[in-house]
Amino acid sequence: MSNDTLTKDFIVGVCKEKGFLAKQMYVVSTTSAGDMDKILENLEEHLAYQVELERRGIMFSAGPVFSEDGQSWHGEGMVVIRADSLDEARDIAGADPMHRSGARNFTVRPWLMNEGSIQIRVNYSDGSVEVV
Repeated sequence: MSNDTLTKDFIVGVCKEKGFLAKQMYVVSTTSAGDMDKILENLEEHLAYQVELERRGIMFSAGPVFSEDGQSWHGEGMVVIRADSLDEARDIAGADPMHRSGARNFTVRPWLMNEGSIQIRVNYSDGSVEVV
């Protein structure tokens, strides 16, 4: 190994050895192709596709990525999906109406989910659910 890179197999091995989750996921980074009107034209179909991925258990999380000052949106987003391979993840991302229409461009990178937590509160009395 060189001084500035480590292999994926090495990283996964260390993570598993330490007892971390080591769950293979894929991060889709999506950026505007330069026409916000085209993004808005495809928004409803895009959101329906995202909800379908969520319903099928493919979508882990997704949402817009705002400017560094948090005040504006330039058409960027991030999606984390479950897939059996990088090729499958690329196919899933490519089928998104935003990408099929050319409104957005995307890249897909493997991501190893190791640490973190989720807290969910369910109130039986009124059926409300809160993600903390």
